[in-house]
Amino acid sequence: MTDLDSDSPAGASSPMQRLAALDAPATVPPGSGHNGSTPRPVRLTRRGRLRKWDRPKHPMDWRFWVGNVGKALIAIGLLMFGFVAYQLWGTGIETARAQNALENEFDALLAETAPITAPAPESDVADPDVAVPDVAAPVITTPPAADPQADAPVVVDEPATDGAEPADVPVTTAAAVPVEQQNLRELEEGDALARIEIPAIGVNDIVVAGVSTGDLKKGPGHFPETPLPGQLGNSAIAGHRTTYGQPFHNVDKLVPGDEIVMTTLSGTFTYRVTGTEIVSPSDYQVISTTDPNKAMLTLTSCHPKWTARQRIIIFSELVPETSAPIGEPVINYGRPIDETPDETLPAGADGDEASTPEQAEGVDVQAPLEQQSSEGGVSGNLADPAAEGNAGAEQPDEAAVNEGIADAFAEGWFSDPGANLQVGLWGLLLSLISVGAYLISRRFRRDWAGALVGIMPFVVALYFFFQNVNRLLPPNL
Repeated sequence: MTDLDSDSPAGASSPMQRLAALDAPATVPPGSGHNGSTPRPVRLTRRGRLRKWDRPKHPMDWRFWVGNVGKALIAIGLLMFGFVAYQLWGTGIETARAQNALENEFDALLAETAPITAPAPESDVADPDVAVPDVAAPVITTPPAADPQADAPVVVDEPATDGAEPADVPVTTAAAVPVEQQNLRELEEGDALARIEIPAIGVNDIVVAGVSTGDLKKGPGHFPETPLPGQLGNSAIAGHRTTYGQPFHNVDKLVPGDEIVMTTLSGTFTYRVTGTEIVSPSDYQVISTTDPNKAMLTLTSCHPKWTARQRIIIFSELVPETSAPIGEPVINYGRPIDETPDETLPAGADGDEASTPEQAEGVDVQAPLEQQSSEGGVSGNLADPAAEGNAGAEQPDEAAVNEGIADAFAEGWFSDPGANLQVGLWGLLLSLISVGAYLISRRFRRDWAGALVGIMPFVVALYFFFQNVNRLLPPNL
């Protein structure tokens, strides 16, 4: 008998079993175990190795710590890959669900709304009391065909002007649709406002009111401080390029001449791209109104992709020939512009509390938009002067509106403190699920047992954990 055979435990018939028996923990004779129980028999894998749960504990030396640090780094790396996947696809799932609900809401509104009609054209005459003199048209004759050198018309008679300036000829221009005749409804941030279509880059999304972080998660957002699409002035819309459905992912590919189609309750409006500009995040004036007599649309997003270092601005102008009648501008969705404390009127002589200028003039700020406009109250319409008898109601001017325009992507790291508690709670739940799965695997001595029970709860909790971690990141990421 060899030395190996002499040192082998009794009953080990093969070399593999003898090695397994040597590596196994010491056994206790039947009846002498804990509470008189019989030790669990040693089970080998198909490759003749001890199973994970039957192996002796490793000594807590440097190899123990290095191994556990490596496992922790691997777990962190997997979580980071999972978070990137959530950023790319998980946020898109949220936006897709929101867009489906918004599209149903907007389509229902369109079906219930009648199209608007253009008002009667106005004549632009310098003085309506001055009669326009009859001006004789010049007589144009064509030379005989026999003269090959003369192939252009020749003016042989022109009306005499006697050195006087030509009289003003009336010019017919299309008037903007008044506010009270437009299909405007009460809007709150996050509500469906319009549909934007950009055939050149495959965009077809519902635009929501507002540009806060929560609004842009639903889709492209409209700056409340700018006019609505289809109105005079510069209407501005922001959208993500990399997350939350990335509606403006390829706006950098737009070139002059590409069309942007906006559909609102007042009609369909076609804009034509005129140019692109890259600006710094602080150059918000590019989306303010510079010409109140021209209808424009500006798209803005982060640039380059995956960063917020700059902003990409897409300029476009309305194409009247293929658009519905243009309307007068409305700012802040017809709601009164917020007043600062120093603009609040002091308490009256009868002891009433301080009131806003609108309340002081007897205007119901909660009244519908059409009623406020007809009564001369503050409707947010830059082109609508204060009505007679209500001159005290201050109208927001262009400078005041531009000051209210904020950068949609200006928020930085940890800008949402409400997410801190949610991150902690969902992280704690993830830890409890992991510990529970480990204990189940240990109880049944099978790794797949704990994985089978804990995989679905872990994925669900991880999704909400990532969702709240994302709230702590800058909006552009």
